[in-house]
Amino acid sequence: MPAPSVEFKKAVKYLSEKEKETLLLRAVRRDAEFYDMLAFELLEEVTLEHLIEETTEKIHELLHTTSGRSFSKSLTRSLRKAMQEIARFKRITKNAKGEIDLQLYLLQQIFDNFTGQFESVYRTFYVTTARLTLRTIQLIQKNLHEDYHLEYKAALDEFLTHLHSRRYSAHLSFTLPREFEIAR
Repeated sequence: MPAPSVEFKKAVKYLSEKEKETLLLRAVRRDAEFYDMLAFELLEEVTLEHLIEETTEKIHELLHTTSGRSFSKSLTRSLRKAMQEIARFKRITKNAKGEIDLQLYLLQQIFDNFTGQFESVYRTFYVTTARLTLRTIQLIQKNLHEDYHLEYKAALDEFLTHLHSRRYSAHLSFTLPREFEIAR
């Protein structure tokens, strides 16, 4: 997305309120994500909790309505779509803790319901889950205060132990830690 030039900013500054309103409403009609971002900023009924709940429901629906000839491949597609929903949430709210909580919810859904697919011939579901786990660990370490690390340690250690117990763990192209290290 291009950065607004000085001339563009000046032109917007000299628009009347009615012209600004018309342009804004036109932009909102064309871009659903822009609409959601503005609704989050402007409307009191669109809260962070509301968006987290909405995204959680989408994740649950994506994973639990998965079907296809190759269930593992279909589940991988659903997992990637769920990750896109989390990224959309992050772009709308700019909330790092909410993003991490949604990723942990996604991982919990996977480990509670779909671990049988880790042994599939198509190992992409296993690898995508391992990458998501690693990314979640990195986000926690980068964006959250150390006090939160202890809150997430038990769940992440459980996920990591489960991932390392599978046959594909030795064939990953990246290093997956054995446990979640808490910064001291």
